Amino acid sequence: MIKINKLEIENVKRVKAVKIEPTANGLTVIGGGNGQGKTSTLDAIAWALGGNKYKPSQATRDGSVVPPYINIKLSNGLVVERKGKNSELKVIDPNGEKAGQQLLNSFVEEFAIDLPKFMNSTSKEKANILLRIIGVGDKLHELETKEQDVYNQRRTIGQIADQKAKYAKEQAYFPDAPKEPISASDLINQQQAILAKNGENQRKRQQLTQIQALYASQGQEIQRLEAQLNQAKTAYAKTGEDLAIAQKDTLDLMDESTDALEANIQQIDEINRKVRANLDKDKAETDAHDYRAQYDKLTTAIEDTRKQKNELLDNADLPLEGLSVADGDLIFNGQKWDNMSGADQLKVSTAIVRKLKPDCGFILLDKLEQMDLETLEEFGRWLEQEGLQAIATRVSTGEECSIIIEDGYVAGQEQVHVSVQQAPQQLQQTPETKTWKAGEF
Repeated sequence: MIKINKLEIENVKRVKAVKIEPTANGLTVIGGGNGQGKTSTLDAIAWALGGNKYKPSQATRDGSVVPPYINIKLSNGLVVERKGKNSELKVIDPNGEKAGQQLLNSFVEEFAIDLPKFMNSTSKEKANILLRIIGVGDKLHELETKEQDVYNQRRTIGQIADQKAKYAKEQAYFPDAPKEPISASDLINQQQAILAKNGENQRKRQQLTQIQALYASQGQEIQRLEAQLNQAKTAYAKTGEDLAIAQKDTLDLMDESTDALEANIQQIDEINRKVRANLDKDKAETDAHDYRAQYDKLTTAIEDTRKQKNELLDNADLPLEGLSVADGDLIFNGQKWDNMSGADQLKVSTAIVRKLKPDCGFILLDKLEQMDLETLEEFGRWLEQEGLQAIATRVSTGEECSIIIEDGYVAGQEQVHVSVQQAPQQLQQTPETKTWKAGEF
């Protein structure tokens, strides 16, 4: 990983002249009071390595007639320099050949020189950056979309199932009602058929009466007409046979009552109301059961999708143990961003930024005064363990500070006149100006 070995800055914002050799592995804290040049130092590094988009709006120190000068030596041997009236960039590689901003962009990560930009982004933006660099963003988005769709379907199905069950529970039920609605025309047809059958029975009874009368009449006729006995006997015998047949036909006859049908015809609306109520209740119960089955099936689908998401993240090359994404939020050791400690937030941000461009082995951090000493020490130990370099500022002059900047200078460093960047007449006009000699480490 590429780190910053040495840096020299002159006349940038509040910096007059500073020369720093940051710790290769761990945390270098630039301390001092407000307005002394701490943040200006980081801004100068960002400008030198990140290009003119990081150039301060008022880059030249107030009161200076000497243009800004920045010289940074990197661990890969590159020398990055900005100097002159237009602060032109010059990048010299170890072989002495010139290179430019494109070479710096190949290994300098934007967030490394502007870590607050990453830390101040939303949790979802951080999560998306992480998913992008570990190469599972598209697949995870697809699974999350699928999970949300199935979840919405399940919620709708569940609501319908509950509504159906509630409707079924509220419906009255009539166990004595028939299974299907009754048709008035069917009842009338049944009644007409019974009446017709009864009419046929009556006709047969009348026929019996007539035959009986005929039989009696013929008996009298036999008594009266002895002369015609043989003929009468024959007729009588024939009539006797008819009588036997008629008696046999009417022996088991039984008339049916139409009272029930007449009652049903009169109550058909009430009966059918009960039938429809029973059918509605049965259908609602069936629908509720079917929708509940669909709900359970969709629940299984959601669990399967979540399992795929977990497997996708478990198998991903995450930049930090304990780091993950859940429901679009960045999670570290089970905590969302706003519940992480300051040290954990720094660890997560640094690890993700390093993963973006693994060759970039340093980060810049401004305004660490909100962190207590224990948090700083914990973060510094983690940096050393990971072989990373951090250059940070803190409003403090305590022992935790690697160097102290006072009035644009590093406290305790010898101050010398500039002889390279100023014209002779400028030196004569401002002999009291003290700063580091350009290019001198």
